[in-house]
Amino acid sequence: MEKYDLVVIGSGPSGYAAAMRALDFKKKVLLVEKKGVGGAGVANGALSSKTWWELAREAYLFNKNLKRYHIDTPEVNFSEIREEVKRAVAERKEMLEEHMRLLEESNYADLLTFKTGTAKLRSNHEIEIVNGQGTHTIWAENVVLATGSRPRILPDIPIDDKIILSSDGIEHINDFPKSMVILGAGVIGCEYATIFSGFGKTKVHLIDKGDRILPFEDEDVVRVIEGNMERKGVFIHRNSRLTRMEIVDGKVEYELEHEHGENMVYHVEKALISVGRVPNYENLWDKSVDIKLDNRGIDDDETQTSVPNVYAVGDITSDIALVNVGELEGRYAVERIFGKPKRKLVYENISTIMFLHPEVAGVGLNEIQARQKGISYKVVSLDYSCIPRAIAKRNTQGFVKLLVTNDEDMKILGMRVVGNHASSAIQAVALLISMDKGIEELAECVHPHPSIIEGIQECARMLLGKSMFKPEAFKGKLVCKTCCDGVYEDIVF
Repeated sequence: MEKYDLVVIGSGPSGYAAAMRALDFKKKVLLVEKKGVGGAGVANGALSSKTWWELAREAYLFNKNLKRYHIDTPEVNFSEIREEVKRAVAERKEMLEEHMRLLEESNYADLLTFKTGTAKLRSNHEIEIVNGQGTHTIWAENVVLATGSRPRILPDIPIDDKIILSSDGIEHINDFPKSMVILGAGVIGCEYATIFSGFGKTKVHLIDKGDRILPFEDEDVVRVIEGNMERKGVFIHRNSRLTRMEIVDGKVEYELEHEHGENMVYHVEKALISVGRVPNYENLWDKSVDIKLDNRGIDDDETQTSVPNVYAVGDITSDIALVNVGELEGRYAVERIFGKPKRKLVYENISTIMFLHPEVAGVGLNEIQARQKGISYKVVSLDYSCIPRAIAKRNTQGFVKLLVTNDEDMKILGMRVVGNHASSAIQAVALLISMDKGIEELAECVHPHPSIIEGIQECARMLLGKSMFKPEAFKGKLVCKTCCDGVYEDIVF
């Protein structure tokens, strides 16, 4: 029987990161993958959807600039767009595969093994692998489960990935639909509404059971995103409950119950169901392997499951389902197994990006979360129209918002940036949150000019009472307030 120090089941972002970190400890590692290297994070998740978003953004901006010069806009070819997405996915997969092949030809040849097949824990240490060569069992001192997640399926909706699609089925359509309804106004649903409306070929309907999209995000953030969606033709069904969706004569017929009780029937070419994802743990272990579950996935204590030598990372756990979080967990699990992590696994300083119009980057708490926790805080925001780089780019839509503790220390609680280059503005603040630092360092650091991150510096200076622009003068563009028990008061210096 083959024996390994570590067997990693699943080669998505978290599993791949775990296997590569184990090589740093010179351990004998087996990486097992059921489908393709990279998992959903590459094939039909973050990489593919963000490639769609980039191409849609380019098309929207290109058409906008052509109109500026009174030039007719060209047709967008769906097949070419889809092939470009496929090339991006293939490029990343080939890179990961080539990396492993080169490792197997190097000093790591005796340490790294890759197998395709379906793996199942028969005991805490024995793993059965089924593939084209048959069935065989290997022995593992330690196991990392990293089998990811899949789109949530609703039993009453007939998803065929041709007319009614899951997020995995986008690549199966052959042309831009003239109309599409998206069920689910969370991050994924709103990203796909942004993508399809961005190409300008599809009338998008978005079903929202509440009174606004992205209900977990602050109202000022949502206001910008909703306004842009509606200007691009997205029709948002607010306060609506889906009562029926079916395929009729090759198209989608759906019925909504609106907030006042009236029911209405709508017809579109395609539907996209975007109501979250569920972890892939079915048939992953025998009943004799006592791995505990909760209502969101595998229950883990800093990646360790209820079985001491079995760890779980990425979307299969009940923690945050993001690629960067999965990679962090994969590395952390291996460090727990073979070493001693320098610090605990924390999620408070995880940076996130929502690929919308415009993009939204965040780290730490937003105002909704701060109020739910009963935290008294100071909040400062700066409109993009006050930032020279945004003016130069001729795109001043957006703002920077910073939350700090309502005391002399003014330790950073969180930040949101809405607008162009938002994602490039977040990491320094994430570092300060992880270091439990205040804003003094941020205010005094010399930022490059012109850059969007100068807006963050100006926010910090506002809180210290030494900003160049004064909130009293630029009301509406600059905000500097305290919030206690939901009551706002202007900060007066």
